[in-house]
Amino acid sequence: MKTSRNTNGNGRSQNKGSGNGRDGHNQKGKYFYPKYLQEKLAITVLVITLALFALIMVLYRIIRDNNEQYNKIVLTQRQQEYESRVIPYRRGDIVDRNGTYLATSEKVYNLIIDPRQIMSAPERYLEPTVDALVTTFGFDAGELRAMIEEKKDSAYLRYSKGRQLSYDQRTAFEQLAKEKNDAYIKDKDEVEGKKRVKGIWFEDEYKRIYPYNSMACSVIGFTSSDGSVGNGGIEQYYNSSLIGVNGREYGYLDENSNLEGVVKSATNGKTVVSTIDVNIQNIVQKYINEWQTTVGSKVTAAIVMNPNNGEILAMGTSSVFDLNNPRDVSGYTQEDLMALGKKEAAHVYRRENNGETITEDQVLDHYSREEVLSYGQQVAWNQIWRNFCVSDTYEPGSPSKIFTVAAGLEEGVIKPTDSFECTGFLHVGDWDIKCTAYRRGGHGWLNVQESLMQSCNVAMMRIGAMIGRERFTKYQSIFGFGDKTGIDLPGEADTSSLVHTADDIGPTDLATNAFGQNYNCTMVQMAAAFCSVLNGGSYYEPHVVKQILNEQGSVVEKKEPVLVRETVSRSTSDFLKEAMFQTVEVGTGKAAQVAGYDVGGKTGTAEKQPRSAKNYLVSFAGFAPIEDPQIFVYVVIDTPNYPPGEQQAHSSYASTVFSKIMTETLPYLNIFPTNDLDEDESIQENLPSSEGINEAGTEESGEGQGDLVEETEKQYETDEYVPDDGGAGSGVPDAVPKDPSGPEEAPAQTGRTQPVKTSDGSNQGRDGQDAALDSTAASTEETQ
Repeated sequence: MKTSRNTNGNGRSQNKGSGNGRDGHNQKGKYFYPKYLQEKLAITVLVITLALFALIMVLYRIIRDNNEQYNKIVLTQRQQEYESRVIPYRRGDIVDRNGTYLATSEKVYNLIIDPRQIMSAPERYLEPTVDALVTTFGFDAGELRAMIEEKKDSAYLRYSKGRQLSYDQRTAFEQLAKEKNDAYIKDKDEVEGKKRVKGIWFEDEYKRIYPYNSMACSVIGFTSSDGSVGNGGIEQYYNSSLIGVNGREYGYLDENSNLEGVVKSATNGKTVVSTIDVNIQNIVQKYINEWQTTVGSKVTAAIVMNPNNGEILAMGTSSVFDLNNPRDVSGYTQEDLMALGKKEAAHVYRRENNGETITEDQVLDHYSREEVLSYGQQVAWNQIWRNFCVSDTYEPGSPSKIFTVAAGLEEGVIKPTDSFECTGFLHVGDWDIKCTAYRRGGHGWLNVQESLMQSCNVAMMRIGAMIGRERFTKYQSIFGFGDKTGIDLPGEADTSSLVHTADDIGPTDLATNAFGQNYNCTMVQMAAAFCSVLNGGSYYEPHVVKQILNEQGSVVEKKEPVLVRETVSRSTSDFLKEAMFQTVEVGTGKAAQVAGYDVGGKTGTAEKQPRSAKNYLVSFAGFAPIEDPQIFVYVVIDTPNYPPGEQQAHSSYASTVFSKIMTETLPYLNIFPTNDLDEDESIQENLPSSEGINEAGTEESGEGQGDLVEETEKQYETDEYVPDDGGAGSGVPDAVPKDPSGPEEAPAQTGRTQPVKTSDGSNQGRDGQDAALDSTAASTEETQ
């Protein structure tokens, strides 16, 4: 059977439209679609094109209408790629006059957790990070885990237990994290290899450090936990100089949208150079502590000053606290805090309820136990932080006799050669006001110098009466009593209502004020006034800062001595310095002697109120050298821990503390001894064998023991003390200026004539004395 192959090219057309599998394919492999399919395809393409065009138009309109908003979003996201952080400033240092650091700041680190980053993949980051924190810092794993999970949307979480970490702690964590992450990377296990320590960083901060802990705590003060606010002392008074301004590091986009980084450096605080000398401060505190641990008292305090410019070299009290932990009240029991809290809560209730009062027993009916304890803690803090030398007032006692004599000499109402008779008491107003020599019938006749050496109250009352109330109150103001000294420490007490004015001072007030009772002052007031007498009459504002330095150590502010006023003449100053020298040599200040040195000073034994309690504040104010005083030391012992009465009333307690401070301070200041000292000589051999008891003895002249004593040297009291009066009382009223409970003043009644021996040797009775006073006042008015 023959077969044939069709080779005619027209055969393609013959097969067109047939139903076999090759109907729609030509020799070149192309498909041919029916016309209706082609139309559908065209329509579909057109619709899609129109939809895309519409979408582009919509996007264009969205971008056009919201361009600024989207730009902000994009810029914000790009800026977040650059870390923005605060650069803390460093609080300025406080140094002593020799550059020794009293307060400084060291960099510490706060732990910052980023929970959002950690919880972005908790199976990878949570446990490794928690484990690293626990291993390095010993934190509680459960607490950390719960906190991170709770704050999972936060990118910044400051962990309270991770504050103020040291540099070593920070580097230890960073090293551990690096080691762990390296180990995870090398781990071939698919799960373990993806784990990382992540989301932890550290924020810089500065921590305030006090290298000497409690030394000069009341002068230095302390700061808040973040170091931004000073509390007490130099830290508070000079806070504006000590603080700085935080810096910042941040990123921004320039005009070409390139990310740029900027660092604005912090401005650190300035350094404050104080007048305090660390070595003298340590000497003062050593002997305050020695007194407190042997005998003790309610408060013991001391001030050391340069009398020539008002610089305070040391200021210490028995109330001390650790500046690195100022809120520690471990010295108070719960019972103590409750007692203080109840008393304070009763005052708070009265303030908050228009004067309505409750008793301390009713306090817990109105306040919870926690609230009362909180009040007690606040009172305890105030007691601990209080600077007695600046903030507390007291009746100064006999050191103020210096100012009474100074006023009399300046006004010309007395002369150095005048003498006064002391019979043991003086009747003024309705009061028999006694002298310390009352029990033995008085001091007898004393000249002006001897009246200071023996601390005679009667002589001072007589001089005060001769001065008169107008001039007496004028000189109290001249010496700064009743005014703030302006010391550069916070909390200085206002004594304006605690001194008399010429209008309200009565005869009894004038009499007791003349020997330092019935008016109040502060230690710094007394020190500043005393120094003005020592330096020839210049009253300088006391201060504890001498200059302020910038970061480069350049002086930006110098605290020059501020001369406030002139108080006394050079001649009066010289007379009083000699009188105070004799007070220490042979008078009531003999316990203040310093081996090898000539020192001067004035004792004080002030009877506290109520007088019936027979509690005393004893003191000594002294200086050296005599001719050119370079250092002044004032010691106050408030209520020695002895039974009330005669055992408390010995100024030698304070004089002895003064002597010990001076014995170490004078050589340190390169003040050379003025007297030769035998190798076996001890200052203790020069002290009275029994405090308050006169040493009997005479100085014989002649060659043999049988010769008659040609001259008996006058014997003086070697300690200012108040003997037991058998319960009769001192005669000093319980009153302070403007105290409505104080007794009314009666007209001056002498009771009996009390003579005064003038420089010409004649005696004047009270009438003659008043006549002389009137004459002096008249001549003064004429001169003016």
